[in-house]
Amino acid sequence: MEPIILTSDLTKGYPSGRSGELQVLKGIDLIVRRGELLAITGPSGVGKSTLLHILGTLDKPTGGLVEFDGKAIFNIRNGKPVESYSDKQLTRFRNSEIGFIFQSHYLLEEFNALENIQMPALINGKSLSATREDARRILKQVGLEDRWKHKPGELSGGEQQRIAVGRALMNEPTVLLADEPSGNLDTGTAEELHKLLWQLTRKHGRTIIVVTHNTALADMADRVIRLHDGKIIEELTNDHS
Repeated sequence: MEPIILTSDLTKGYPSGRSGELQVLKGIDLIVRRGELLAITGPSGVGKSTLLHILGTLDKPTGGLVEFDGKAIFNIRNGKPVESYSDKQLTRFRNSEIGFIFQSHYLLEEFNALENIQMPALINGKSLSATREDARRILKQVGLEDRWKHKPGELSGGEQQRIAVGRALMNEPTVLLADEPSGNLDTGTAEELHKLLWQLTRKHGRTIIVVTHNTALADMADRVIRLHDGKIIEELTNDHS
């Protein structure tokens, strides 16, 4: 599989105290391949979510390179950008290329399932009528075509998270980023969500990067990287043959 994301010597620090800096990421070299399910694991506080947010351009690194499909999104040397997207370019990139799934579904309670899935398209300036059929297709893809009229309060936790996955798919993103997507679900419901993510890579060729503490989900991934103290300390390839 060809690379879709590449990072080189990626660092992230935050001001700490009067003159110090807390280093969260300490030189991450990573290649993400198109169409793979990649799991990022490790204890709390080692930089997993920070790495995911930088890959999704929700945060910016303090050093290093991030390339997406061969183009430099961030390239920072000696604290200064050599070649990086502007904030406007980052917003456009994020809206078109990245889909986000979080631990909490963040659905809008006043809208039904279909309308919640349509939200990213509306933000991009499309109308409800123009995106309705695409949203219905996505609802079928996540197995909830019969629940389209239901508002979030009328759906189970697993169904709400499936709608959140559908919303992330609305703009046909190249990459899905998921941060502990099954963290709030019981074991059985989590397994169903994991199968859905697996199917999105296998049947639909989606590239998915997931931060997880769930060993069952990590075992389903094509590759697993383990972070500790801001560094990749281990990389495993799962054999699903």
